[in-house]
Amino acid sequence: MNPLQYVAERISFDGWIILAGSLCAIAAALPGCFLVLRRLSLLGDAISHAVLPGLAVAFFVSGTRDSIAMFVGAVCVGLLTALLTESIRQYGNVDEGASMGVVFTSLFALGLLLIVQAADHVDLDPGCVLYGAIEQTPLDRWMIAGAEVPRVVVVLGVVALVNLLIVIGLFKELKISAFDPSLATTNGISAGITHYLLMAMVAVTAVASFESVGNILVVAMFVVPPATALLITDRLWMMLIVAAIVGVASAACGHWAAVEIPHLFGMGSTNTAGMMAVAAGGFFTLAALFAPRQGVVVRWIRRLKLSQQILSEDVLGLLYRAAERDAGVLDIDDLADRLLASHVAIRATIAMQRVVGNITCSHGTLRLTPAGNARAQALVRSHRLWEQYLNERAGLASDRLHLSAERLEHYTNPELRRQLDEQTSPGTLDPHGSEIPPEQE
Repeated sequence: MNPLQYVAERISFDGWIILAGSLCAIAAALPGCFLVLRRLSLLGDAISHAVLPGLAVAFFVSGTRDSIAMFVGAVCVGLLTALLTESIRQYGNVDEGASMGVVFTSLFALGLLLIVQAADHVDLDPGCVLYGAIEQTPLDRWMIAGAEVPRVVVVLGVVALVNLLIVIGLFKELKISAFDPSLATTNGISAGITHYLLMAMVAVTAVASFESVGNILVVAMFVVPPATALLITDRLWMMLIVAAIVGVASAACGHWAAVEIPHLFGMGSTNTAGMMAVAAGGFFTLAALFAPRQGVVVRWIRRLKLSQQILSEDVLGLLYRAAERDAGVLDIDDLADRLLASHVAIRATIAMQRVVGNITCSHGTLRLTPAGNARAQALVRSHRLWEQYLNERAGLASDRLHLSAERLEHYTNPELRRQLDEQTSPGTLDPHGSEIPPEQE
């Protein structure tokens, strides 16, 4: 075999594995988004574990490992899991998590016992159920339209397509039932039927997936890509798209990592399904850190920026008041003491305000530029208008006005200042006798 032929076959082999993982991810992520929104994320895990007795019973009844019999048995037990979970929650007066725990642990244990009894007659390996055999996807092929296509790809492709059609066709019903089942009922949508339809999607997806990709990966794809998408967007249709993209990226990156990364440490390749789940967790970590609205790092930067803006405005306001009262020159020590800030923060703020042109510093003397004076004047006007408003309308005592107005002044725009001015009595002095600066034109 020449090198080019070897590379082409290798790409084809790896491509089928990645495609199988991607189809599993898409098929699981679509119902998984609704599970996450309904706070039923672990139901996918429960159904994936609970299908074991269905597999064993199907073998005992049919006496064969025929895929259709095993599939039907597993789906029936998956639906039974959803039904028992909901029944225990409703009639047993326990929460959803406890009911899922009772059902899936009991059925999973029963399934393991049945598998042990059937072990001499059928190859039902619990380890294979957990980890799958996605690496062997290209070996079992069907002839489709004159081309050999892996059986797993065909099955998962059909399941992903059916799930997609259900989500598109019943998008409104699934959406309303996920956010407000009571509203769905009042609008003529059966929340119960929608719930069990979703459970059927989860059961079929879990059963179709775990034979090849394993329980660990299918459970990860039910939860992790939707949770990642929820961090990135708050629109349901976009959440579905992002979850599918994250799932496909996890499959591709996971397979590459399973093959290549162990070689860096002198080891052979590792389990592909497990590495795909790890890749999904990596994407979730990145989203948790850097998501535009909810990322930890992004929120930290936003808070840091806000605190810096508030400190900058406080420095400008303090310099304005000092000049207004002719209180002399303020130095860094005075600013730090009065604003209860560190010298490092004050120095950084002054340096920043000098760069933007709000403050000048000559021989250690800090002065406001015309632009800085205008900004400080607007801030002081906001503060004193709030004091006047809180005193007249809210009845706050004079000794409680300053702290309240200090919090509100940083969020006051010209329109709000205009409304405050209209809703307070005419005058140029605030409750403490200080002059309220005029509005800048």
